[in-house]
Amino acid sequence: MPKRKYNIVIKKKGKKYYHIKLCGLVRDLPLFEVAPGIRIAIFNILGDTEIVKKTASALARKLPKNADCADCLVTPEVKSVPLAYELSRKIKIPYVVTRKIKKPYMLGSLGYKVVSITTGKPQTIWLDGKDKKKLKNKKVILVDDVVSTGSTLKGLRGLMKKAGAKIIAEAAVFTEGDPAKWKEIITLGSLPVFVD
Repeated sequence: MPKRKYNIVIKKKGKKYYHIKLCGLVRDLPLFEVAPGIRIAIFNILGDTEIVKKTASALARKLPKNADCADCLVTPEVKSVPLAYELSRKIKIPYVVTRKIKKPYMLGSLGYKVVSITTGKPQTIWLDGKDKKKLKNKKVILVDDVVSTGSTLKGLRGLMKKAGAKIIAEAAVFTEGDPAKWKEIITLGSLPVFVD
């Protein structure tokens, strides 16, 4: 039997996917065009309990020893929320979710503007006022599913500064593009950017 190959582009039903093996699990990530001739592999963990549990366990093992002193995890909505939840269970600290839309009940909220690679539009990342107390003078770990351009991380960093929190680590399941660009991120791997 031939050895399976991973980290390759495959075609299924006329569509292209990036075929990966992550934490012992095989997934096919659909390729999505973000600009003419430029595609990225979409890693969507929503609803994939198996991958959430395994990646959270793997990230927990990779966090620095000072992560034991962290007071809170901070994650942007939506796709990384299950990851932050599972990671918070593993390392036994709470998590805070930042929002992309300011809701009327978010009194005293803080905002920071970014441009997302998946939407291509400016957006504001919001921290609910009730969560400011959880973060003021606290040590936090930023958690995301994929770091692409770094704009979301920039927004999270800006929010943490406004909230008076100290970032002690940044973690993601994947980074995108050149791994050397993301040396400071604790990650399980890097996804290539595909140029036609």
